[in-house]
Amino acid sequence: MTEGVGGSSAQAELSELSGRTGFTAITVAERLGRIEKAQRLMVEQGIDALYLDASTNLFYFTGLRFWATERLHGAIIPARGDIIYISPGFEEEKTRAMLLLGNDVRTWEEHEDPTALVGQCFAELSSAQGVLAIDPATPFFVFDGLRRAMPQVQFINGSSVTAQCRMHKSDNEIALIQFAMDLTLEVQKSAARILESGISTIDVQEFLTDAHLKLGTDGPPAFRIVLFGEPTAYPHGVPYPQELKEGDMVLIDTGATIDGYYSDITRSYVFGEPTTRQRQVWDLEKAAQAAAFEAAQVGTPAEAVDRAARDVIEAAGFGPGYAVPGLAHRTGHGIGLDIHEEAYIVPGNTTPLAPGMCFSNEPMICIYGEFGVRLEDHVYMTEAGPRWFTQPSLSIDQPFR
Repeated sequence: MTEGVGGSSAQAELSELSGRTGFTAITVAERLGRIEKAQRLMVEQGIDALYLDASTNLFYFTGLRFWATERLHGAIIPARGDIIYISPGFEEEKTRAMLLLGNDVRTWEEHEDPTALVGQCFAELSSAQGVLAIDPATPFFVFDGLRRAMPQVQFINGSSVTAQCRMHKSDNEIALIQFAMDLTLEVQKSAARILESGISTIDVQEFLTDAHLKLGTDGPPAFRIVLFGEPTAYPHGVPYPQELKEGDMVLIDTGATIDGYYSDITRSYVFGEPTTRQRQVWDLEKAAQAAAFEAAQVGTPAEAVDRAARDVIEAAGFGPGYAVPGLAHRTGHGIGLDIHEEAYIVPGNTTPLAPGMCFSNEPMICIYGEFGVRLEDHVYMTEAGPRWFTQPSLSIDQPFR
């Protein structure tokens, strides 16, 4: 039996888990610094203001979390001046109670057009032909209303501001991601120990939820991919449960948040004794992950990291490109307040890696009809090069260090 797999139960494992404390939440001072950086970027790019919808971008800059609904609820960051909040009239008091910074709240009533209110605010900040950057997470119906309300305004994608801020994590952001990753690694280890013949993927998913909550994450895990046997070949799973059998490849991919920052770890291993084929593919996956890590140097374009992993896999006869059997998707994605964000480790992305960037390293090998192997750990960039948030699996026999 693979080391660290089986021999326990969900009840026993949950009894050993307790809430973890000790992380430092993002401060108001750091959020103000983010706004100042966004304003510098806007001035450099000739942008008059940035509209933020009810998205993680709004949370990043202000600490406010609003549900995205048909009612516009957001904010405007001007290139110069103080932030303006846009709120439904009946939500004004709640909005004010949530504010961490600023106090200018403009409201609209149910029969009114909120995009017209945004236009009025923008007119105070700029000329009629100014430039308004739009949060890339803004729903189309909001954008459509904004361009009708401001026909002379030039609209651009706000990612030129938001992504440039969010791609480069502060030390505190990296510490929050590290805290979250450490919790999820403990959950992964516990989940491996509850495995037994006949256990269902649904049982393991329920455990992943219970374990994360027991450890004190913000809420239930946002994703719980659990696969046994042939379905491990499909990166995001299959729409039916499975029961575990001796010799099955196991793939578990899960993560949750701490102060809004995500963890995301995948482990692949065998329930029982691995076959020669399983060992060969698992070792190839580990080699591809290691090659991607070594390629991730400051100044290196993001696509070169993907290329390094893909070269290892293709040299073994898989692929080429996205062809299966082989690596069917990009090698990695940025992580932070969104589980997938800039910078993407994908062919064609020439963004140079820089200190503070955080991204996954997961060059999965998919073999439809047999099994798949994904080893996913995340990397953060320092001046001296890449560092692991969690140490990769040692071997197929020792998936947990």
